[in-house]
Amino acid sequence: MKRLGVFVGLPLIGVATILAVVAGVGRAQTPLTAPAPQSAQPIQPAPYAAPPAPIQSHCEAASLAYLVGKPRTAIPVPVDPTSRRVSCTTCPVTQDYLPERTDILFDAQTGLITAVKCG
Repeated sequence: MKRLGVFVGLPLIGVATILAVVAGVGRAQTPLTAPAPQSAQPIQPAPYAAPPAPIQSHCEAASLAYLVGKPRTAIPVPVDPTSRRVSCTTCPVTQDYLPERTDILFDAQTGLITAVKCG
């Protein structure tokens, strides 16, 4: 009887709402079993994409390719720092790519040129 005394002062809609919440009315019902899975579709491989075309550059790497394997003293002088960069293979260099710049890399221990490339 004490419990009903709590509801005496509440309006009728308030009592109905409380009873509905306690009873679980309006609660979404969840199924007791999981839905059947859709038929499994085989995974299709991605279509073949051709590799990107090489970047066209205007550096002089092709004309200096003969330097590979020669000592770094064989690099033609003068070296224009805006169009040519000479560094050792273990030296830190910037990672920016300039298609008109020629990079000449040499081994720091042997002094032999290991690569001539654009960038």
